[in-house]
Amino acid sequence: MSTADYNLVKLASKAAIGAAGIMVISKFYAWFQTGSLSLQASLVDSMLDILASILNFLIIRHAIKPADADHRFGHGKAEAIGGLIQTAFIAGSAAWLIIDVIHRVFEPQPLTHLNLGNMVMVAACLLTGALITFQRYVVKRTGSLAIKADSVHYETDFLTNIGVLLSMNLCTYFGWIWLDAVVGAGIAAYILIASIKIALNSVDVLMDKELDDSTRAEIESLIRSHPGIQDFHDLRTRTSGYHMFVQFHLDLNKSLPLWQAHEIGEDIERKIMEKFPKAEVIIHHDPVD
Repeated sequence: MSTADYNLVKLASKAAIGAAGIMVISKFYAWFQTGSLSLQASLVDSMLDILASILNFLIIRHAIKPADADHRFGHGKAEAIGGLIQTAFIAGSAAWLIIDVIHRVFEPQPLTHLNLGNMVMVAACLLTGALITFQRYVVKRTGSLAIKADSVHYETDFLTNIGVLLSMNLCTYFGWIWLDAVVGAGIAAYILIASIKIALNSVDVLMDKELDDSTRAEIESLIRSHPGIQDFHDLRTRTSGYHMFVQFHLDLNKSLPLWQAHEIGEDIERKIMEKFPKAEVIIHHDPVD
């Protein structure tokens, strides 16, 4: 990863921490004043966001380290490990919220200070929307798994903020007190589903899952496009943090001189890296009739 991309990822992680901190403080005050369970659920979600963002910041500093004698393929999988840790936090909070929802179903409470709650949640929506937009730009440019996982939290937060706004106003103006608990339960379920997706993505990276079919097809097309090869086989791909690893065997005419075989391999490697700049290509040359 270039210095510019690294600085962009680091800026995104710091922005997430700052935004989450503002939302936690404001939502805590609004929840204390209104007593809204759905707002409490959103508060818990934001608290998880700030914990996850701090964790991401620490993980990114480690994952970005270049390869060394003990880690020849780099430290990119630290991001996947961090994703699993985040999943544990998120799933635990979802379970706690569900328990609180059950309690509120049997003991519903009216809401107060609606105007304050509305102001806080509208501000939270605007702040979260701006942060998500920036994070998506960073992910598109750098491919950072840590920022992508962090963005999932804030996408969840954005949806919950909207849900909380609707819930608080409908509860107050129509007397649907039960709706507050229903929205809280929906948020808890959504958080749990999001945590499962993050966990599966992290496990795929740790287990060296192959790249998606469309990416593999592009790589295969680039290899076959070179006129100097007879065929190729044993294509294997995986990701690790910001890097993509591609390795395969090239079938070349055994009468080719070594320098020419090497030049063909370099041409193919150059084509793949032009299409996928973060790729590391390993080619084995097989002489055939």
